[in-house]
Amino acid sequence: MRITLERSDLLKSLNHVHRVVERRNTIPILSNVLLKAEGNDLEMKATDLDLEITEKTPAMVEQAGATTVPAHLLYEIVRKLSDGAEVSLATATDGQTISVASGKSKFSLQCLPQEDFPDLTAGTFSHAFKLKAADLKMLIDRTQFAISTEETRYYLNGIYFHAMTEGSELKLRAVATDGHRLARAEIDAPSGCENMPGVIIPRKTVGELQKLVDDPEIIVSVEVSDAKIRFTIGSVVITSKLIDGTFPDYQRVIPANNDREMRIECDAFAKAVDRVSTVSSERGRAVKLSLAEGQLTLTVNNPDSGSATDELAVGYESEAMDIGFNAKYLLDITSQLTGDEAIFLFADAGSPTLVRDTDSENALYVLMPMRV
Repeated sequence: MRITLERSDLLKSLNHVHRVVERRNTIPILSNVLLKAEGNDLEMKATDLDLEITEKTPAMVEQAGATTVPAHLLYEIVRKLSDGAEVSLATATDGQTISVASGKSKFSLQCLPQEDFPDLTAGTFSHAFKLKAADLKMLIDRTQFAISTEETRYYLNGIYFHAMTEGSELKLRAVATDGHRLARAEIDAPSGCENMPGVIIPRKTVGELQKLVDDPEIIVSVEVSDAKIRFTIGSVVITSKLIDGTFPDYQRVIPANNDREMRIECDAFAKAVDRVSTVSSERGRAVKLSLAEGQLTLTVNNPDSGSATDELAVGYESEAMDIGFNAKYLLDITSQLTGDEAIFLFADAGSPTLVRDTDSENALYVLMPMRV
């Protein structure tokens, strides 16, 4: 293999694919990125056996061929080369090493044979549809913060994607929960979603997708089967295994009869929660919300460091009540809201609270209260 390409093109593609590669690997080939040069392109592929990213980038191919090289090492080398430089990659005749040259800089890296590189893309997909990158980004951004990190409840370690009929309309929904809070976002279902199986996309895949959908105008192709999902975003193809588990019936925890409504300015509320939580303990982080007509008082008591209170004017006309929440969870939810006001719907101090955005009907949040 002998090719020349722009450093900026190579770096951009390597930046996308090298993140999949785990820093510590017991299987040497998984530390490598597969380079395949043919036609006018260099195709790069990296995998951790659960997730695979492939990207093509334009290149001058003098001699077609393929090999695998250490992903993080190659990325660091290319990152440190001069802006605007051209990079030449050439494998030795014995295939054991590859030279990376740019200007007067030259490197020689150990290779592993491409035949040993695993392939994740086998299998067929039962459903396929297209959606705007902006819509996919919205579904991910509004829900990913609520993904559970508790490995024992592995079926919560991702976002649940599924098609759902609401009235006469079919919606594509994304849901995440960690048992303490729940986030749900939806869009009108694109054509092809009908009868799609509900799938749980793993947290790592979600994180990579989030970085790739930065251009809102791109149309993303999605293919789904019972075991895998594939996203094609421009020149990048990301294929992932799905979490093999059953997502809980989240509809049961979304309250339907919460009739105590509080309207509050989102930014002022977030800042007040942040202020009073300064004295909260790292473990508890509980903040008490005391509601009275037209007024909200936030209180934090920490026996070790002191207490704090703050007051805000709110739109609230129901009977007075006290309810406690984890301050971090409140801030996580308010950071997702795009409108000027947040709508909180309460039942009582021991029941889940519903949070909505005045700016968007497409997302809702459920928050479990804490004892305070």
